[in-house]
Amino acid sequence: MRILSVASEMVPYAKTGGLADVMGALPRYLAARGHDVRVFMPWYDRVAAAVPQVDVVLEALDVKVGPYEFRTRIVRDRANPIAWFVQCAALFERGYIYGGQGDEHRRFLVLSQAALMTCQRTAYAPDIIQCNDWQSAMIPLMLRSQFAWDTLFAESKTVLTIHNLNYQGGFDAVILPELNLGGREHLLHQEYLKNGRINFLLHGVIYADVITTVSPTYAREIQTEEHGSGMDPFLRARKSSIVGILNGVDYNEWSPEIDPHIAQRYDAANPGLKEINKQALLQQMGLPYVPGVPLAGIVSRLVSQKGFELVGEALPKILAGRELQLVVLGSGEPRLEEMFHGLQRSFPRQVSFYRGFSNPLAHRIEAGADMFLMPSRYEPCGLNQMYSLRYGTVPVVHATGGLADTVELWNPRTQSGTGVVFDHHDAAGLAWALNATMRIYRDRSAWRRLMHNGMTRDYSWARQAAIYEQLFERMRD
Repeated sequence: MRILSVASEMVPYAKTGGLADVMGALPRYLAARGHDVRVFMPWYDRVAAAVPQVDVVLEALDVKVGPYEFRTRIVRDRANPIAWFVQCAALFERGYIYGGQGDEHRRFLVLSQAALMTCQRTAYAPDIIQCNDWQSAMIPLMLRSQFAWDTLFAESKTVLTIHNLNYQGGFDAVILPELNLGGREHLLHQEYLKNGRINFLLHGVIYADVITTVSPTYAREIQTEEHGSGMDPFLRARKSSIVGILNGVDYNEWSPEIDPHIAQRYDAANPGLKEINKQALLQQMGLPYVPGVPLAGIVSRLVSQKGFELVGEALPKILAGRELQLVVLGSGEPRLEEMFHGLQRSFPRQVSFYRGFSNPLAHRIEAGADMFLMPSRYEPCGLNQMYSLRYGTVPVVHATGGLADTVELWNPRTQSGTGVVFDHHDAAGLAWALNATMRIYRDRSAWRRLMHNGMTRDYSWARQAAIYEQLFERMRD
């Protein structure tokens, strides 16, 4: 198959969240399975550091969005030929990925249009076009308007992958002339337009042939009023076209037996070696090693979605009993950063907070912590809980989205399960989960079994990419 993906970020070039991880892994696995894959993303100024050599595909491609015209250049990474880039310094080389100058809609209209125009110039007729989140969600509408004349796309099927429904790309209707609809304004959602708004993601939901989300539970949740962010009526209308497919894990990067960042490598056959990583992590974070006291870890963006206010409510009582230590890596909302700073000040021998991000430290927390906290309000998929399973770091999670799909509650009777899951998103729910986890920790035989259950689960991209491949083949047929 010829598979075109258009996305705003992709590792190792630019990343703010899980979308980049998916784009860095899924297309690579599909290409390895013999498909002709192209991923288009912007050439942000940070991309240059990851791409020492490029092949120029189109030296000059002029893209018009309404009254604006932009000279772009299309290149691809010589070392990774599936990665194609739209170069346009005026739009993308700004020192940041998102936000800024009030032309966010224009930046990603140019990306989407340039990807389709490059298909035309290179005679590449995609069987599948995968759009990712709002930034490329207008492509299905583009194919019904400004590109409708071109038979190159006559057999192309479109997939909209929703990584996070809360980011929808809503703009003032003043941008209407920039959509290049060529007299087909009736294709826009008229009620939104009447109210002076244009929602990019909504039009992907309406016009994509298939909608995928990044976990089966999230696929169901977004059709409810509670989690639908105003989009639930439209998603319920497309219910038969919605498929939930879990993201995968790149075990070439996230696996304790080969991890170059950790103090001691280990695997499911030698889980006791993990304790060496705990000692090294505590030393790095400035905390004492206390045998018998479990260590909890957090690696996350510190935003309201992640539910960390529950940590501030539930942990002080537990920490006061000196039954737990905590290491935190992340940054985000000032109130949450201050909350973790406050816990560190109140419990200096038990809590250490590293503000910012460090990939090596993220690996060391996965390898060194005994348990990993993810009390998210909602979590479309989540990756850290799957990393944690592989590292024998027991996930403590709220039952939502991909967390519910990947972490099974420990059952002491059957010795089955991979973590501790709480249903009620409140401080009492998290406190229950933490106390339950600490009780299991004190039963060393049960804890070893719990670790082993998680470490032997398979959430590899090799497995998950095959599910995407089957879906794309059904769509093509």
